[in-house]
Amino acid sequence: MAGALSAGFAGRVLAQTNVIKFGQSAAMTGLGAEHARDVRAGIVAAFEAASKTGGTRFELITLDDAGSPERCVQNVSTLLGSNVAALVGLTSGSGTEAAMSAIEQQQMPLVGPASGTMGLRHEKVHSAFHVRAGHDLEFKRMVTYARERALLRVGLVHQVGITPANLGAMTGALANAGIAPREVIAVDQNPASFQAAATKLAGASLDCVLFVTAAAPVAAIIDQMHAARYKGLFYASSMAGQDLIETLTSRGQSAILSVVVPRPSAMGLQVVSRCQQDLTAIRSEERVNVATLEGYISGRIAVEATRVAMRGAGANKRGIKEALSNLRTDLGGYTVQFTPGSTQGSKYVELVALDRYGRMVG
Repeated sequence: MAGALSAGFAGRVLAQTNVIKFGQSAAMTGLGAEHARDVRAGIVAAFEAASKTGGTRFELITLDDAGSPERCVQNVSTLLGSNVAALVGLTSGSGTEAAMSAIEQQQMPLVGPASGTMGLRHEKVHSAFHVRAGHDLEFKRMVTYARERALLRVGLVHQVGITPANLGAMTGALANAGIAPREVIAVDQNPASFQAAATKLAGASLDCVLFVTAAAPVAAIIDQMHAARYKGLFYASSMAGQDLIETLTSRGQSAILSVVVPRPSAMGLQVVSRCQQDLTAIRSEERVNVATLEGYISGRIAVEATRVAMRGAGANKRGIKEALSNLRTDLGGYTVQFTPGSTQGSKYVELVALDRYGRMVG
């Protein structure tokens, strides 16, 4: 009996030396740091939960890119030269897009880039496996919603430097619905551009304003248009994310939001409740929100693909990529499915109203 216990213990110790490392470039400092930390917390929660079962430890190596596309490219180059088996949860859409040629050249699988950018979703990209919907699906849903409610006097706000693919997805969705925006305004990070945009939009007699920007311009323009007694609606894509939710909640303001993961309040869904349990288990101060849940889903898919690969070609970049190409996983209320020729694993998009109490309703 003692021998059996000893052998079992030795086997467990040996198994624990099987460490699979994943690499991430994320904006841990600078603009977008809160979002990046949330995404990372979700991935780590999934990895730590998985490491407690099966004898394999999953580790995440995160390099800070401070939201800079150039630093993201540098970080990816460093990770490609290391011993990571795959990349996961890169948080800079433009940085990831700029790094994709190197990722493709190395045939390195990228699981769940935390971006809906369309530059990662075309026929020349084969190594990025998406666990969330792209901006095209979001924009189509937003525009359909506006069209069905006869909200035809539309203003469109986007960031300076937005890629043609992302802007084309939005304008294409409007054109397909027969809507010509009355105002199309580009804003940068200068608050003066937010005020100028708000003034122009408030005077255009609009039914609604669609935002394709990060949180700061959306929050500022909503606040300024409220002060100008604008009575229309605001629609924000997932690009604004959890930062916008928290800002509007603190102000008691509302908007229509596009979310690409289940509502964090939907604890009846296993994927949401498990995310909260696993965050609590690592003593994280984070609670489930749209960013932690997106990271958690990416982490769960990375784990599942690795386990499939270990039964076949091995837990290396080739084996994990092969596993991902045919992977279908129901995480409990959220299904991710890849097929040969399609790396878009989810088309889930929901429009929710954020009320002045911070609740997602409707």
